[in-house]
Amino acid sequence: MQEFTSVWVRDPRMQREDFWHAYMDYEICIHTNSPAFTKKTSCVRRRYSEFVWLRQRLQNNVLLIVRVPELPPKNPFFSMNNSRHISVRMEGLRNFLEEVLRRPVLLSDSCLHLFLQSPLSVSQMEACADGRTRCSVSQAILSSPAVLRFGPKSQEEAESE
Repeated sequence: MQEFTSVWVRDPRMQREDFWHAYMDYEICIHTNSPAFTKKTSCVRRRYSEFVWLRQRLQNNVLLIVRVPELPPKNPFFSMNNSRHISVRMEGLRNFLEEVLRRPVLLSDSCLHLFLQSPLSVSQMEACADGRTRCSVSQAILSSPAVLRFGPKSQEEAESE
């Protein structure tokens, strides 16, 4: 059987930190049969700044061996109320992940797996990947909540159309 890894970036949600500060996060879903992954299906929520961290961490870990794909550029005029801005960003984030997942040297990075398959924060992912926690990367991933939905759309989303 041929290996596959499908990735979706969807369900943008505005999160409010306080009255003045808000950010957008996205659901990142993976469905794969690749032995490189601990779980074959997973969904986590990530924000753009976490993608920036991931890209930097991947680049630092591979040094000059391979160039890590670019993220969609940070738009100074990005509006959380503009569906076009959100769609373009989601497409760019999906393209970034697809490119990363095609490169074996990046696919072996534990930070990538924690990013895609655990709800850990950036500082928690760093600690786990650096061996500064009691649990291994695999344990951190396996202890995260089970996936309730995966694929391009959930059953509820398909029925509501």
